Amino acid sequence: MYNKGMIIFFGPAGSGKSTQGRTIADKYGWRWLSVGQVLRDTGRFDEILKSGELVDDKTVVELMNKEIEFAEAEGMEVVLDGYPRDTKQTEIMLEEKNQQFFNNLKAAIVLDVPKEELWKRIEDRGREDDTKEVVERRFDIFEQNINSILPLLEKKGVKVIHVDGVGSFEEVTDRIVKIIQEIEPDSPEVWDDEVMDSIENDALEREKSYGE
Repeated sequence: MYNKGMIIFFGPAGSGKSTQGRTIADKYGWRWLSVGQVLRDTGRFDEILKSGELVDDKTVVELMNKEIEFAEAEGMEVVLDGYPRDTKQTEIMLEEKNQQFFNNLKAAIVLDVPKEELWKRIEDRGREDDTKEVVERRFDIFEQNINSILPLLEKKGVKVIHVDGVGSFEEVTDRIVKIIQEIEPDSPEVWDDEVMDSIENDALEREKSYGE
């Protein structure tokens, strides 16, 4: 399991992590795996996701492991969107049987965006599940988890890279591409930049809860 390389994207609601993660995956022909999207695709957790709460860790790990295995079977590298999601999931990954996960994890990219800017973006996108209570809950959950997850990853030797997430979609993408070129210098680009707008819109449509 986990023979191919992986990169994690982290970021709070409104940071654009799913949009950027999907963009990078398409640009290099990698598999984009969003925890929120994987959960929504099952059709089993709609009420939990709408409330801003999280699906239990055991279920998330089982579903994500299956998706990573599918990607591996297809010989694809993987962009993980917000996974592991919390401290418990990270601890599960720290178990000896999952050591290969960390061996193939190239980096964790964290999109840093001020809270004022996050609120502006969230208000602009006008999603019905973006109530003040739910969004604040997402912010709190993200802060609690990321402050525990990153030290665990770094202790395991994973490179954590913070990226300025403020600016246009293209500007932020360019910053991330420079990082990818340093991490994976031999990875060819397989995607034409002229389709960037359609990918952005598609990824935005997929961001519908679970801290996104």
